[in-house]
Amino acid sequence: MDDSGQKRADTLRALVWMTGAIVSFISMAVAARAVSFDLDTFEIMLWRSVTGIIIVCAVLTTRGLWGQVNARQMRLHGIRNLAHFTGQNLWFYAITVIPLAQVFALEFTSPLWVLLLAPLILGERMTKVRGLSALIGFAGILIVTRPGTGEINAGVICAAVAAIGFATTNVLTRKLTRTASVACILFWLTVLQALFGLICAGYDGDLRLPSAVTAPWLLLIGCAGLLAHFCLTNALRLAPASVVMPVDFARLPLVAVIGALIYAEPLDPWVLLGAAVIFAGNYLNIRAETRA
Repeated sequence: MDDSGQKRADTLRALVWMTGAIVSFISMAVAARAVSFDLDTFEIMLWRSVTGIIIVCAVLTTRGLWGQVNARQMRLHGIRNLAHFTGQNLWFYAITVIPLAQVFALEFTSPLWVLLLAPLILGERMTKVRGLSALIGFAGILIVTRPGTGEINAGVICAAVAAIGFATTNVLTRKLTRTASVACILFWLTVLQALFGLICAGYDGDLRLPSAVTAPWLLLIGCAGLLAHFCLTNALRLAPASVVMPVDFARLPLVAVIGALIYAEPLDPWVLLGAAVIFAGNYLNIRAETRA
């Protein structure tokens, strides 16, 4: 198979992995809402990460992959996981105070931030098309948030900042995959996230244990979160972040329907329009990357 054929094959495999990530992220959002009445975001992150540690260690043991886990590039692992921990906590908070579709629409700006961060962190070239894509996407942000209409609140701000955290995580994941295995990345993901969660959740001395009601949801959050990162990491190993991440837009119509059916959330036309503009900016970049 020539280079172009291999690239197409890798892109298709990356799309399959992203499908798994989409399902996992939606499941995690629904489960997080279910436990938010009893646990704060730090506690959710802690128990999610503890679940992840158990799963990762079991997989590493059964598949004999402990040899791939090492402490090299711990500074990069630390920065990546701190960015993700911050973004994920803000995301968990946002989904409890604003409609799911609005959270996901703002989260979809993550690929735009990837376009801006990739040249700084990965040394990727900022082309005119990528710059135009980013401008179109940010126009979509203005449509979703509608500054000056009184619609901007803490949930909107948290969702927007979370997207920056996720973009930083994705770019650093791409950088880590050059030298670290998926097993190593996921191991330090769960361990460091659990450590951050324990520090933040236990800081006030009020650390709640899972109840019979919240435990199953926390288990789903832990499994879905880990599976989402596993799928995402594999996708980023196969294709550039600027190509992989826009595929995640399939989440919006799905989560909008779920929000309407389960939580009676209105289908805000401005949110959908803004998301469409954001998608257009990312699709322009995808077409340019594909032709290149």
